[in-house]
Amino acid sequence: MADTPELQARKTIHVGGEWLEAVSGATREILDPADALPFVLVAEGDEKDTDLAVAAARQAFDGGQGVWPQTPVAERAALLRRVADLLVRDREDLGRLEARDAGKTVEEGRVDIDCVADAFRYFADLVAAEAPGRVVDAGSPDIHSVVVHEPVGVCALITPWNYPLLQASWKIAPALAAGNTFVVKPSEITPLTTIALIDLLTEAGLPAGVANIVTGPGHSVGARLAEHPDVDLVSFTGGLVSGTKVAQAAAPSVKKVALELGGKNPNVVFADACATEEGFDTAVDQALNAAFIHSGQVCSAGGRLIVEESIRERFVAELARRAAKIRLGRGTEDGVECGPLVSEQQRTKVESFVASALEEGAVLRTGGKRPEPSAQRPATGYFYEPTVLDACHREMRVVREEVFGPVLTVETFQTEDEAVALANDTEYGLAGAVWTTDAGRARRVAGRLRHGTVWINDFHPYLPQAEWGGFGKSGVGRELGPAGLAEYRESKHVYQNLAPKPVRWFAG
Repeated sequence: MADTPELQARKTIHVGGEWLEAVSGATREILDPADALPFVLVAEGDEKDTDLAVAAARQAFDGGQGVWPQTPVAERAALLRRVADLLVRDREDLGRLEARDAGKTVEEGRVDIDCVADAFRYFADLVAAEAPGRVVDAGSPDIHSVVVHEPVGVCALITPWNYPLLQASWKIAPALAAGNTFVVKPSEITPLTTIALIDLLTEAGLPAGVANIVTGPGHSVGARLAEHPDVDLVSFTGGLVSGTKVAQAAAPSVKKVALELGGKNPNVVFADACATEEGFDTAVDQALNAAFIHSGQVCSAGGRLIVEESIRERFVAELARRAAKIRLGRGTEDGVECGPLVSEQQRTKVESFVASALEEGAVLRTGGKRPEPSAQRPATGYFYEPTVLDACHREMRVVREEVFGPVLTVETFQTEDEAVALANDTEYGLAGAVWTTDAGRARRVAGRLRHGTVWINDFHPYLPQAEWGGFGKSGVGRELGPAGLAEYRESKHVYQNLAPKPVRWFAG
């Protein structure tokens, strides 16, 4: 993996197999969100760097025999497995780098790296086990008709700041498995583990030009990738506003677009799920995990607790009591359970949501402010207390819009129909959960929820084998599973007439 001296040398743009500085010479300081101090200097690329990277990816795709698209599937799969092994080898270093860059705990960083390795192995196994094509019966022994899959071409992969390497792997692994080349643009504030991954791809034997990275801002690098005429597919994970701009920029060239744009995810708890002490404790524990893992900076975060009225007071009281005990601090310190927000801008955004909620009548049960500084929480860090807002309703901005911070809102219901109506009353449709011991109710409610992923008596697990996507403004397209591989392919129907004859359509 790329070490600190190389990063300090500002060569974090990788084009055609070479590490480069930005054409303009510009750089950006990467801050540790735990203390707001810079600890790495990276290149700040722009449109010129982007054009060079796309040209390298185009050449690696179109360059004739021996280029990546013509590499046998078995060899592509073997390379992905080697990458997974290298990720396991560097797990501790990468996990700590992810924690420091994004503000999460080291344990979360380690789990992320495990999931990244799983993704590479999954897509290696998936593509290696596929049939070479689907034969279509043309009704004649003289006709051979088959549908085959081919790589899309040059892929522009734009990833978010909250799960830098995990989200990159969901795009890079299937893109490579399918035979594509790519240019990845990580978030300008958390690029470090993606830079390291490019080194691992090279170490695993990926040919020069197949994997390219441009570090830089979205308004220049991301915008240019989305509109570039030599890019065949753009895959973006991020906010709704930026995703809309990506789709608009891609439209004139009619390139393939995949968008994952976040969510406002309901966690529906029925009273019967809490009928026993164990059930109650489990539902509370999972509600905490749903809302406060990685300080709530998760697209699938269960930030909307929708709880049956009969258990609301007991449930929320215990939830608030436990949320107040969450240990905040620098993610690399022992005993820390929750790290800082990623930036001052993000913390200011969270504070504005909480202020508007209180003005609109929400009841603050815990949190709602910056914590007192401590040895584990430098005063300059971007920390914010886990916050529980009770007595919320649909008209509140904090209930309608994605907060992306450690804020949990509480709504209540009395009937199953009311619970479903509240859960579906959102412009988004990424994920949601239902808690109940009634198997029939679980199936009914899960079937009625308009969300791309629905958990029953759980929250947050995902499987590489399953599809990940959403309804409404949560995006377009799918990641993971067979559909995730299909996003990076085109289908071709090859029709061969083994005994061609004149058709005599015209008398002449």
